[in-house]
Amino acid sequence: MTTPTVLFLCVHNAGRSQMAAGWLRHLAADRVQVLSAGSEPADQVNPAAVDAMAEVGVDIASNQPRAWTDEDLEATDVVVTMGCGDTCPVLPGKRYLDWPLEDPAGQGVDAVRPIRDDIRSRVEALLVDLGVEPHA
Repeated sequence: MTTPTVLFLCVHNAGRSQMAAGWLRHLAADRVQVLSAGSEPADQVNPAAVDAMAEVGVDIASNQPRAWTDEDLEATDVVVTMGCGDTCPVLPGKRYLDWPLEDPAGQGVDAVRPIRDDIRSRVEALLVDLGVEPHA
């Protein structure tokens, strides 16, 4: 069985996609390859997202927003988009999921917590769909 690769895409790769990647790495360990990117990467990961994830034991503080590449798309089995609309790339033959999530940009940690928790639920469901048992 091959290890599935999941690519999380949002505009700035600073909040939603970083939290999703952090959750997937945390819950799947090395059983899923995890990529995260954006169409217009920010300078840094959203500090409120970093703090919200740290509260649940997931460290994304050293992550750096980056632009998606053709190599990312070619290597990916599942592309999860989060609010990037038409700027997200579409490659035939790839599985796409769109997660309509509130953008945590400019919000404090209190507003980011429910987004973080929603993302965790979605990542857990994705793992089940991929046939990967989540870690506790």
